[in-house]
Amino acid sequence: MTKAREPGTARPADRPATAARLRNLRTRLLSLAAIQSDRLVNQKLVQVDARKRHYAIIATLYEFGPESQEELVSRTGIHRSEMVTVIDELADRGMVERSPNPANRRQNVITLTQQGRRQLLKLDKLLAQAEDEVLAPLTPSEREQLARLLAVLVHHHG
Repeated sequence: MTKAREPGTARPADRPATAARLRNLRTRLLSLAAIQSDRLVNQKLVQVDARKRHYAIIATLYEFGPESQEELVSRTGIHRSEMVTVIDELADRGMVERSPNPANRRQNVITLTQQGRRQLLKLDKLLAQAEDEVLAPLTPSEREQLARLLAVLVHHHG
């Protein structure tokens, strides 16, 4: 066992700053990587006054077409109580339009606008930059392997 040092004394320069059991704990490494990735993604999005939830909604609408708010909750994982606020933000910016569902007047249908499509392309570029920065130390094949492994974890716990 390593001898504990006195509080307030300097750590020898040749000793790591983190305990080995912390350095090698995979769940901790995964959490730290996620925190760093999240911070970088948020920094990129704030450059264009956007948030991850904005991207999730406009990407979903682009891929699946007009959706009810309930479907967007299901497809994006954004909590029902937050969905209205995020849609309001996007509607105020002209990126989505909200209209009554002709089949169920109690529901709204959310549709992506041309401005929303342009924003999606801009956000795609920013997020690709963020991903390149986060994954810079990895080769293309390591990036693919990481994506496959993360997908397995997300699907398993999902």
